[in-house]
Amino acid sequence: MPTISMPRPDPEAVAEAVFAALAEPTRRNILSALAARGPMTATDLASQLPITRQAITRHLELLAAADLVLAEPGERRRIRYRVNAAPMAMAQSYLAALARDWDTKLARLQRFLDAPAPRPEAAAPDQARNRLD
Repeated sequence: MPTISMPRPDPEAVAEAVFAALAEPTRRNILSALAARGPMTATDLASQLPITRQAITRHLELLAAADLVLAEPGERRRIRYRVNAAPMAMAQSYLAALARDWDTKLARLQRFLDAPAPRPEAAAPDQARNRLD
């Protein structure tokens, strides 16, 4: 039986969705509450945070679109939300890769800046004379 491979998510697209979702302080507060207290309903979150349940629901929808929270059916048809750390880990890996790229470039620049400057008298006499003319 042939195996079906799922396409891997684009790390840059995942990171972009994570950063957009986390740009809003209320969504960060919701994630913090879920991480600290475990799965909760929108009503539970509204009792913990200074915003309405309707506003919580809108923020949860955006967090779910970024795959940062997962909705799970609970008792009496109530939906409980829990944190999904996988997209944050992917965004963190994306940032680490960017940092490595920049670290390499900055290290190269630092070596260039630290290298001794060529001395004019070390150049051939014709080149030194042309610079003075």
